Amino acid sequence: MKHADVTPQLVEAETDRLLATAAAFVDDAVAEPSLCAGWSRGHVLAHVARNADALVRVCDVALTGSPDTMYDDVESRDADIERDAARSAADHLLDLRTTAGHLAGRLESLRPEHAEVRVERTPGGFAIPVGMVAFMRLREVVFHHVDLDAGYTFASPPAEVVALLLRDAANRLRHADEPPSLRIATVEGDEHVIGAGATRVTGSAADVLLWLARGRTDGVEFDGAVPTLPFGG
Repeated sequence: MKHADVTPQLVEAETDRLLATAAAFVDDAVAEPSLCAGWSRGHVLAHVARNADALVRVCDVALTGSPDTMYDDVESRDADIERDAARSAADHLLDLRTTAGHLAGRLESLRPEHAEVRVERTPGGFAIPVGMVAFMRLREVVFHHVDLDAGYTFASPPAEVVALLLRDAANRLRHADEPPSLRIATVEGDEHVIGAGATRVTGSAADVLLWLARGRTDGVEFDGAVPTLPFGG
């Protein structure tokens, strides 16, 4: 599977699983910590909803021709998440469902000619190809569903999705300012070399992805010291 192979239907399927998890939360559960350092589950849910709003803006540039950016600025993005984090479980669920529906309609409306339209993340920031939006939303939904720490793990999505997300995470590491030197070999048979490949890292694709994303080493083996990662997913 490649980035361009991610369909609106695949995004919808994983979104439905996220909504089912959110529907099971009561207010106390929303306030509990997530796997994202410093964030409650409420922060994660708010972030996923606001991400849908932002990706709608990206799609609308291609669909309408009106100029815009994904976010007005980083500060307002962060403020929106803080504003919404402490809401009730019911309010989070309604927001997630509504915003996901808005984005789903846009994804269905995109056509091949829209794929190369580029939209700045923030004014003057890096530009996002509209053809990447479906993948970006899938990554957001899967990663942050895992972050809710409520039974869904990186082993839960289809295997081809996990392989794609791991390949993407490895590629992002290659482009970090100071990439680690890794040779990742998954039990599924995939291999990813980063830098000189000095440290061999083995485990299932799901376990390795959780280490790359959140620094958790359960199920992952290293043939030397655990490398320091420059960022998580």
